[in-house]
Amino acid sequence: QVQLVESGGGLVQPGGSLRLSCAASGSIFRINDMGWYRQAPGKQRELVASITSGGSTNYADSVKGRFTISRDNAKNTVHLQMNSLKPEETAVYYCNGVVINTARALHSYWGQGTQVTVSS
Repeated sequence: QVQLVESGGGLVQPGGSLRLSCAASGSIFRINDMGWYRQAPGKQRELVASITSGGSTNYADSVKGRFTISRDNAKNTVHLQMNSLKPEETAVYYCNGVVINTARALHSYWGQGTQVTVSS
């Protein structure tokens, strides 16, 4: 089994910053893409940013220039640095990993989510 655990959410004022982290553990052979998604109340889950095992990144247009995704392959972690946060970015943020487990099966795994609230 593979687990993804997020940390770093919380309450921040508009214009502020937060850094989210996600650690993967368990029966991992290799992790391919990792990413961050968010879901606001009443809305669909959307991709915020993703990163390949080689370090290539992809961002939603709305966060380009403000958010930075990074990963440490040796530690099976992925991070999301969020700057200049806006109230409309209040949501539950989820970590996702596309993992090849030790049985050589490919699965997509999700963390439990961490709440980010942007409010004064």
